[in-house]
Amino acid sequence: MTMRTQTVRHRRRPRTPYLLITPAVAILALSMGYPLVWQLVTSTQRFGLAQQFGKAPESVGLGNYVTLFTDSYLWTVVARSIAFCLVNAGVTVLIGVLLALLMKAIGTVPRLILQVSMLLAWSMPVVAAMTVWRWLFDWNRGVVNWVLTWGGLDFIGHNWLQAPLSFFFVATTVIVWMSVPFVALSVYAGLTQVPDDVLEAAQIDGANGWQRFWGIVVPMVRPVLMIVLLLQIIWDLRVFAQIKLLQDAGSTPSETNLLGTYIFQLGTGSQDFGMASAVSVFVLVLTIALSWFYVRTLLKEDA
Repeated sequence: MTMRTQTVRHRRRPRTPYLLITPAVAILALSMGYPLVWQLVTSTQRFGLAQQFGKAPESVGLGNYVTLFTDSYLWTVVARSIAFCLVNAGVTVLIGVLLALLMKAIGTVPRLILQVSMLLAWSMPVVAAMTVWRWLFDWNRGVVNWVLTWGGLDFIGHNWLQAPLSFFFVATTVIVWMSVPFVALSVYAGLTQVPDDVLEAAQIDGANGWQRFWGIVVPMVRPVLMIVLLLQIIWDLRVFAQIKLLQDAGSTPSETNLLGTYIFQLGTGSQDFGMASAVSVFVLVLTIALSWFYVRTLLKEDA
């Protein structure tokens, strides 16, 4: 085989993978590209209820963005959303890692029971799960109030959703409960790839459990941890259904709005789809900004 033949084959070989993924990339670009372009265009227009019935939208240029960035309430919602997102993502990953370590340490039968329980919690529809959680924290018939009152505390008729702080405590409890199974199962899959002989060798050399965890386990599952943390930040920043259903149960939306519910309020509530699109574009940019550090780190590791 001549050198020229080897060079030709080497040049032709990479084309096949690109051809195979081209249809999937095209479908993904079309399904995601059209809504994104529509939002970008709508964010520069005055688009309200009349435009929904055929009236031509009026172009306002960057007027929606000027109004957006000069609105003090928006920045309150942004700060609230970022704080809520980071707290939820951190707590979710922490509990998920602890459960993954627990699954690694226990026997087969209890591990299967724990895994099935988490899968059931993870697969439960949001509306069904929220129905249960709203009943648990109900101010009149809630199990949580009953248990706390039975334990000697005065929680008779306590409304968990009235004050913003307790509202977000309930929201965090619900969202973490629904997100932990994904993190725990993902991290556990990564832990199964850590060689036992390496851990045994470190133990023989005198490393204690904490040193083995930070010196061997964490570096080996670090890519998994970064991916699940990145996904949790993205998901928790865009959370909507849980917050909206809790607001409908008896809270003040202006005091508990996050970015998702604020966009819903602007669009569906106020029929101001131009402003809602502008906030949506802002959320996209904010999501990229928050996740860029993790994406850049992953790209460096793959390079």
